[in-house]
Amino acid sequence: MIETCTVRLAEGPVIADVAVPPSKSIANRALICAGLASGESEIVGLAPGDDTSAMVECLNALGVPVGVSTDRGLSVGTVVGTGGALPVGPISLDTRLAGTTSRFVTALASLGPGPYLIDGASPLRARPMGPLHDSLHALGARLEPENEWGHLPVTVSGPVGGADAIVMPGDVSSQYVTALMLIAPLIRDGLSLGLSTDLVSRPYVEITKAVMRSFGAIDVHIAHRHVTVAESGYRATRYEVEPDASSASYPLAAAAIVGGAVRVRGLGRNSLQGDAVFCDVLEQMGCLVTTGPSDIVVMRRRDTPLRGIDINMSHISDLVPTLAVVATQATTPTRITGVGFIREKESDRLGDLAAELAKLGAAVTVEPDGLLVAPSDLLHGARLDTHHDHRLAMSFGLLGLVVDGIEIVDPGVVSKSWPGFWDALDAMPAKRT
Repeated sequence: MIETCTVRLAEGPVIADVAVPPSKSIANRALICAGLASGESEIVGLAPGDDTSAMVECLNALGVPVGVSTDRGLSVGTVVGTGGALPVGPISLDTRLAGTTSRFVTALASLGPGPYLIDGASPLRARPMGPLHDSLHALGARLEPENEWGHLPVTVSGPVGGADAIVMPGDVSSQYVTALMLIAPLIRDGLSLGLSTDLVSRPYVEITKAVMRSFGAIDVHIAHRHVTVAESGYRATRYEVEPDASSASYPLAAAAIVGGAVRVRGLGRNSLQGDAVFCDVLEQMGCLVTTGPSDIVVMRRRDTPLRGIDINMSHISDLVPTLAVVATQATTPTRITGVGFIREKESDRLGDLAAELAKLGAAVTVEPDGLLVAPSDLLHGARLDTHHDHRLAMSFGLLGLVVDGIEIVDPGVVSKSWPGFWDALDAMPAKRT
């Protein structure tokens, strides 16, 4: 039987101080760097979702011991790095539904002798990975797909060697670039990566650079269409993972949609994450925002209407579903551009998002590289499919605060990044007494 949940309609403003999970993007990068370092590292703030647990399991399977404990409510990973030495296979690596994990682990596996079989759940098998597989092949790895080139399952054997230069497109997924960057300090002569198209989601590549530097790989350079990383190895360290800015978008958006005030602690003007700028987007739409060194507060008076905006979201593409939902409550249209590539995320985050929002009467048009969301006063309850996508699920949950009768199909998909999301959402709006 398919699981569903119905979101409780807000009966008052959102007044909340919300703790969001640590960043899975940062945690998975830190886990790879720690696994490739020589010595023992401590990562404070492992994200609680499926992506991070899949990464931990894959590292353990590859002979990189990761012990997980709890300290003051935070999950702490103790990683015994191998300096890049991986055991002889055959070894099977299950990356579940985790696109980030599958791509990082595929690159990691190319450093060892293999054979290593990387696989995942059915929706992940459908996601393209051709540019990454092409690049690893150019670096000297042997990749043997079970079915179609550029898709899981794939068997990887290495080790990779050096190459004068390799080229991949930059406008498909920044995760391909990150995967190569993470292993580059262990590649002979490092990495010289050319990009045949402009880089999308560049802030995520900057996160990669920052995490690598924390583990001692300091000779990393990101230019417009060129990334270079020197051969250097990694140094074991203690690393603290900041709260996830993508997850923070949902409670901050709740304040915008319902009215009220939400504070997210641990994120501020010094955040590594590009998605932290979402508060500025909400400010453009009419919210009041305060950003301190280590917290963000978003407020909106319930008698102050939201206004639509035109925005290129190519660098904050994970937040498209969140903004599209906020835009349904605005008094003027919102046009989102620069995100045609998100059709190949966990779901088709343009087509699937628009189709589900249409079920409740929203006026959403899919455009070649984005969405147009027009105002509508006729929103009504509906049963919304999440399409195996945690970001669609959490965004649709926000609509349930202001539209009665929103039913979410497969709400458990949020376990990918924020297992406690539904409890957090239920606690935010004021209850009638």
